[in-house]
Amino acid sequence: MSTLANTDPSLWHMAAKARRRMPFFAWEYLDSGTGMERLVDRNRAALDAVEMTPRALGGRFTPDLRTTLLGQEFSVPFGAAPVGMSGLMWPGAELALASAAKDKGFPYGLSMVANETPEDVAARAGPNAWMQIYCPKEPAVLDDLVARSKAAGIKTLIITVDVPVGSRRERQLAAGLTVPPKMNATTLWRVAQRPAWALATLRYGQPRFKTLERYFPKDQMREGAKLIGSIVDGRPDWDYWDRLRSNWDGKLIIKGIMHADDAAMAMDHGADAVWVSNHGGRQFDGAPAAISALPEVVARVGGQVPVIFDSGLRGGLDIARALSLGADFCFLGRGFLYGVAALGAQGAGHVYDTLRGDLENNMIQLGARLLADLRSTG
Repeated sequence: MSTLANTDPSLWHMAAKARRRMPFFAWEYLDSGTGMERLVDRNRAALDAVEMTPRALGGRFTPDLRTTLLGQEFSVPFGAAPVGMSGLMWPGAELALASAAKDKGFPYGLSMVANETPEDVAARAGPNAWMQIYCPKEPAVLDDLVARSKAAGIKTLIITVDVPVGSRRERQLAAGLTVPPKMNATTLWRVAQRPAWALATLRYGQPRFKTLERYFPKDQMREGAKLIGSIVDGRPDWDYWDRLRSNWDGKLIIKGIMHADDAAMAMDHGADAVWVSNHGGRQFDGAPAAISALPEVVARVGGQVPVIFDSGLRGGLDIARALSLGADFCFLGRGFLYGVAALGAQGAGHVYDTLRGDLENNMIQLGARLLADLRSTG
């Protein structure tokens, strides 16, 4: 277990510490949802409503958390989800997560719009590095990202399909978030209030879209987020998916599935796994809670491919809840970045230890020796 086990014992504590260390605009980017943020609340309420029944007299045992996903064995049934602009939360966050993924034995998904490259992340994470892509509208950009991922040794691509257009994130707008941040008096004042973040950023360098910079016109590099919109169309169809499938011989995951019919279509079109997600409440505020959509998707998939889950998970109990409803594997986005922002690079491993310990504890409470046993606790 982490040497930090007696400090910052939960993700809630780490989130509070992260908020005290991150500038206002960075916190608002990470923590916010879309619209009135009702879906963020629904994700939480629906997870809280999932009850599990403990079994008595289970004896002394240590739960076995090892699992195999897409032909690869991991030490736990959870990983670090792709999050855009992770380096804005804490400098070098992606590399810290990549190193922890290799050391601890969990997968880390690098976002296409994060602040490090697939080449550098794969060098740190080894076979535990996955790459997430937001469907570039230019075929040449897509082909190059696929080729770069393959050359870096990445074996698993995540294709995110639940961002047809960018959502209106009111808190981010109110915070005045731009990428890169505007160096005006307000931004400088906010940065000055967070000296640890400011010094770490000064040493590491301002966050940049390092993966995508090669596709930017050189005279427009400072346009940042505007250029992202010119690269990413965000509205793929099944023909787009089929083209990608034919060009990628590794594992291909479709992320952002909320409807069972879409899960069935994904399998028909060669998806190696289906990822149930409502983007953590950050895209469409009128969607159902992701955990509410999970059972129907699991039933339709029928064990033909793995079902992955994210959205709203905040601890080991939430992971157990998702597994009890049929998920094969879970991912957390905000949680891992809370840890890195709160504790620096060592926070990535500490979040893993915290989640692992919490999941083990809850499985013992339930009398579940194996992950499969969780499916009989609901």
